[in-house]
Amino acid sequence: MDNLNLPSYLEQEPDVKARFEKIRQRPVVLEVQHLGKIFPGADGDIVALHDILFNIHRREFICVIGASGCGKSTLIRILAGLDYPTSGQVLLDNQEVKGPSPDRGMVFQGYTLFPWLTIKKNIMFGLKMTNHGYNYAEEQALQWIDLVGLSNFANAYPHELSGGMKQRVAIARALANRPRILLMDEPFGALDAQTRSQMQAYLLQIWRNVNITILFITHDLDEAVYLADRIVVLGAHPGHIQEIIEVSVPRPRNPDQFLTPQFLATKKRLEELIHPPEKNRHEDLPMIRLTQLGDEVI
Repeated sequence: MDNLNLPSYLEQEPDVKARFEKIRQRPVVLEVQHLGKIFPGADGDIVALHDILFNIHRREFICVIGASGCGKSTLIRILAGLDYPTSGQVLLDNQEVKGPSPDRGMVFQGYTLFPWLTIKKNIMFGLKMTNHGYNYAEEQALQWIDLVGLSNFANAYPHELSGGMKQRVAIARALANRPRILLMDEPFGALDAQTRSQMQAYLLQIWRNVNITILFITHDLDEAVYLADRIVVLGAHPGHIQEIIEVSVPRPRNPDQFLTPQFLATKKRLEELIHPPEKNRHEDLPMIRLTQLGDEVI
């Protein structure tokens, strides 16, 4: 199922409409079919996900966003085969996902690099685990190191790299096995604002140059609009799909688009879904005064 929710001004954007139509004509890589997940709790079952239903097309960039507790991380763990659904199923190229596999690369918020291995050997690790020979693994690792712009650091160790560089290595390692889809769980959440912006640009460059489909979990609205073709918006308690929005911001993307009408309209719609006004009112805190009378702030 391809849910569409296009901004009203999209009728005036024929180039953007053509891009969406082209995406829909590509083969479906990943199918999420009526996915549900229930966890047992001390006071009864907890429904983490309910009836999650969407498809992802080849070379599409999907972002998943939602308020805290909506099941974003649970969803991506099921897609990666690290957890199992209570109901429904996930199909990758028409084959049911029943566990981890090299056809799904995973990048976490933490860098998860082996500190005792060089950058080159970190990237070689997955290739060697899938029974590729040393020479092939080394050749591929050097190619990916070059692709992520770290050719001068092939023999460095993780502790010698910045946070953004470590995450580029993690992306290269995930892509080295040539997965069908790359799953990313808030991979830039621990980075400072400037490094995060750089990593977003790096990721878009990599995505344009590699035959890869990406599903990207984030809580950052600007990041979702900047990166995605479509945004899956999850509601909480239980986690469910509120809306699937096609992003009308033209590609290729650049930071100057953050103030365009298309960008701001899409972000406004996300804010309305995730932080509706009726749920955004502040509660009054208990009145406990710990300052002297007359010591007021304005």
